[in-house]
Order: sequence, then C-alpha cells, then structure tokens
Amino acid sequence: MVTRLLRGPLVRGALAVLVVVSALGLWWFQPWKLVTDSEVDEDLSVVVTVAPPPAGPTTGGTVRKPTGGGPSGGRTAPGPLLVGEGAFVTHEYATSGTARIVRTPDGRHRLELVGLDTSNGPDLRVWLTDQPVRSGTAGWRVFDDGRWVELGRLKGNRGDQAYDIPADVDLADLTSVSIWCKRFAVSFGAAPLTPVG
Repeated sequence: MVTRLLRGPLVRGALAVLVVVSALGLWWFQPWKLVTDSEVDEDLSVVVTVAPPPAGPTTGGTVRKPTGGGPSGGRTAPGPLLVGEGAFVTHEYATSGTARIVRTPDGRHRLELVGLDTSNGPDLRVWLTDQPVRSGTAGWRVFDDGRWVELGRLKGNRGDQAYDIPADVDLADLTSVSIWCKRFAVSFGAAPLTPVG
C-alpha cells in the first residue's frame, strides 16, 4: 500500500518533468520550421550603375569635370545605386540567392536579398559582418568572431526582402552578409558584398 502511494506521486512528478522538458525542447529547436517555409515578396530597388567619369583632358587642354554633386564620383544618380553585391553560399543549410547593398537617391543604404532560398529555422537574423565568406563547414561559425551589425530578424526564408541599414553604420569594413541562427550560433548561408564600380 505504501509503495503504491509513493509510486503514484513519483510517476506524476516524472510525467510533469517530462512534459516540461519536451515543451522546452520543442520551443528551443522548433523542428517544424525545417519543413515549413515563409515566403516574402517585397518590392526591391531598380538599380542603376553609373559609369565612372572619363579621365584625362578634353579638347583645348581642359579637364572634363563631372556634373552634379551626387555620390557617384560627382554625378547625381537618377535612381538607386548598386554599391555592392554577391551570391549566397551554403553553410548549415542549402542557401541560394543574391545579396546587394543599394544606396537610395537620398543617401540612405539598404540591404536587399534577391531570390533568397534557404531553410527556415529558429531565431534567424540578418547580419552584416567583417568576416570573409568561406565555403563549407569552415564558414559556419565565423561571423560572430569580429564586427557585426544585426539588421533584424529574417523576414522569410524564401523570396525578395529589404532591410534598412542605420545611418550610423560604417559600411567600409562590413564585407559580407550572413543568415545567422542566433540561438545556435551558426550561419545558414552567407554572401560576400563585393564593391561595384
């Protein structure tokens, strides 16, 4: 009788612990995200590329000066200007698409992910970093080693999406973008941001 009474509370206690641990495990790993997709279709910039001004003297021995006062070597771009771009490489999960930095006519910057296709996962963030992009497992965990700026949670694991870059962020040494799983400190995929022009 005594063992039956002791066994009842112990079993109930063990079951309660098991339920709590299972619930925490499901919340932490969120395994359903591996089989579900979240698609985003935001409007992206129609970028222009501006050729550099011609070098050297023109007729009459005078030097040709660029017109206007915009960010492209003295010329005002008629629309958003492509500053840097690169293709995603796979890290923890198969990832494809293009990342690009765009400067708007008013001088602001934004990161645009074009045709992104990666796995869904828990706590995914978009990071600009100063780390080089390496293929394979060598590149999985390097992006939190140096300087990084978080632009926000990943809006969706598929599709076109844009993230504003705060005005106080110095882009000079931020040379890559990572889809970073903050919970497990691993990159799902990353792209180098190669300067354009």
